[in-house]
Amino acid sequence: MSGPFTLPVGFQDPATPIMEGLIDLHNYIFFYLTLIFILVLYMFYRIILDFYFTIRYPRNQAICWTNRKDLRKGMKISHGSDLEMFWTITPSFILLLIAVPSFALLYAMDEVLSPLLTFKAIGHQWYWSYEYSDFDTTIGFDSNLVFEDELKKGEFRLLQVDNPVILPIDTHIRVIITSLDVLHSWAVPSLGVKVDAAPGRLNQAFIYLKREGVFYGQCSELCGVNHGFMPIVVKGVSVDEFLAWVSKELQLN
Repeated sequence: MSGPFTLPVGFQDPATPIMEGLIDLHNYIFFYLTLIFILVLYMFYRIILDFYFTIRYPRNQAICWTNRKDLRKGMKISHGSDLEMFWTITPSFILLLIAVPSFALLYAMDEVLSPLLTFKAIGHQWYWSYEYSDFDTTIGFDSNLVFEDELKKGEFRLLQVDNPVILPIDTHIRVIITSLDVLHSWAVPSLGVKVDAAPGRLNQAFIYLKREGVFYGQCSELCGVNHGFMPIVVKGVSVDEFLAWVSKELQLN
């Protein structure tokens, strides 16, 4: 259910395999977090039952809602070498179960591919500029925030830009990220990308868009007073539409 007053909960809809993997890994780990929470909560319950009431009530008095046999049974749950072994070995197995899928996803995120398209994202105070240099003539443009009084109906406040990044779907894309002044961070949640833009350094990320759409992001590094006013907009289009856009830009240049 969505609407103008609905509070968004959870992740944005994924548009790349990497983001799908991140969401799946989150749900996978959350299952173990739930089990751990229930187990620790039960241990707190047994500790309170075993120690608080045995101190508060002398042994020669009856406890209204339990008996001595239950207390002796509870001591085995909160004390003993068996419990210490369980408390040590079980987290190790849980870490192994979490590590295997997380390492696989980390490898996929850092894998270097042969891209069909490369573009550069350059951070400035406080806007982004982009360059496509795979063609005979470099296509470059600045991407600035559209201010509130210039927004059209249906556009998002503090997220709309005048020149979005145009990318084709079903294509291996490499983005090279850098900065010309201070630290920035090129982050688009739906794409599963969040890479720092450091002056004098080139960082890279790989994108494979699975569907068309418009995807929003923002600079995720505290880069100055106007940090919250340098959004990122990526528009995924078909390959034919992308080639038509490239031809138009080359003619203008």
